[in-house]
Amino acid sequence: MDFSLDLPTGPLAEAILAAVHSSETPPVANHSVRSFLFAELLAAHEGCLDDAAYDRDLLFAATVLHDLGTGTLAKGEARFEVEGADLAADLLRGHQVPEADIDRVWEAIALHTSPGIAERRGLLSHLTREGVGADFGRNAALVSRQAERIHAAYPRLAMVRSLVDAIVERAARSDAAAPRHSLGGELLRERRAGGVTELERSAASCPWGE
Repeated sequence: MDFSLDLPTGPLAEAILAAVHSSETPPVANHSVRSFLFAELLAAHEGCLDDAAYDRDLLFAATVLHDLGTGTLAKGEARFEVEGADLAADLLRGHQVPEADIDRVWEAIALHTSPGIAERRGLLSHLTREGVGADFGRNAALVSRQAERIHAAYPRLAMVRSLVDAIVERAARSDAAAPRHSLGGELLRERRAGGVTELERSAASCPWGE
């Protein structure tokens, strides 16, 4: 694979990026784009770029929109993953994306914080979760050759702290947004209990830093 930082183009891709940049903090928006680039690298590593289930445009939608539920478009009325999936579905529907593809993107976003489940729900859910995970340092060795280029184009900007801040702020808005054992719920409880979350502490061991 000849790796490129070029992103998909066209009206849908432009709308996806516009939604992210207008509603998410810059650190979270950069994280979202990096997640796509890392997911592409992992897809190449796994040899699935020619798989019938691989769709670059849908992967772009799922990875770049996966944290839409942490932005200003989200109301904090449900888990951020679910609100983000709903918002992403509305955006795709507005661009006449087929309902079956919308459902795949919805599922990939809704399950991206669900280890052991996302990996079993098809290639798109698997790659979305793995791309996001790579930006937190999981399987870093598989993407390390291109990591410097990716981070130069899309700097981290203390992403972990910014993302946790956004998740916690929305989780605090309603009980439905912070159910027990959900990521939002646990981050909110950790913040209230000790002021800092395990996710933030783990950033110290991430090869990319915070």
